[in-house]
Amino acid sequence: MSMPFYASAEQIMRDRSEFARKGISRGRGVIVLTYADGVLFVAENASSALHKVSEIYDRIGFAGVGKYNEYENLRVAGIRLADLRGYSYDRRDVTARALANAYAQTLGTIFTEQQKPYEVEICVAEVGETADADQIYRLTYDGTIVDEPEFLVMGGQAEALSSEVKTAFRPALPLAEALGVAVGALGSVGGANGSPRALPAGQLEVAVLDRNRPTRKFKRVEGLALTALLPEASAGDSESAPEPGEGITP
Repeated sequence: MSMPFYASAEQIMRDRSEFARKGISRGRGVIVLTYADGVLFVAENASSALHKVSEIYDRIGFAGVGKYNEYENLRVAGIRLADLRGYSYDRRDVTARALANAYAQTLGTIFTEQQKPYEVEICVAEVGETADADQIYRLTYDGTIVDEPEFLVMGGQAEALSSEVKTAFRPALPLAEALGVAVGALGSVGGANGSPRALPAGQLEVAVLDRNRPTRKFKRVEGLALTALLPEASAGDSESAPEPGEGITP
């Protein structure tokens, strides 16, 4: 009679962690950072159909890297939870902290109880009435939750990207400068022979949580509005500047 295969609990957890990290490392980077008017999301994403960045609630945004179907399931579950809580109690009771705690419990349960962990890393961010009230939470595949005060980087080569962002980031940057920091960091890796890349608007997914908007704070920045904000855009090219609101999807 053959003996059943045995592996210690520590070895099983290490194997699951390594498996999840490998899946996440294959994803392209996502950078979330605060700027003067709120929170900025910048993702390298050539697909116009599959979003890495989305709205969860009035003033709460979501970003994910890793396996798309897994973080998309988490996004949908977060929207349902937020809608239910806002409808049952009050819209002010829906907070990024509460959603992050719910995500942490879900990811932790999946990591410990299921054979295959989720290959995802997600961010939940909330814009406050003032810059001091902005919140950014990082959640990893095992349910670990970290409160990031100014910026976070997820996806492949996160350490290198974090170093680039840390070098250039300053609190309360204008939107164009904050976008330049994020795009510059994303383009600093992945080039031929280690050279930086120029990322056009078509390869970027950009959105903001703008505290100056009246109700729904989330908006996507795309088209001419995004092109005008990119670092290579000429500041004096007034002919190509978009009309107010052009290219911005609520």
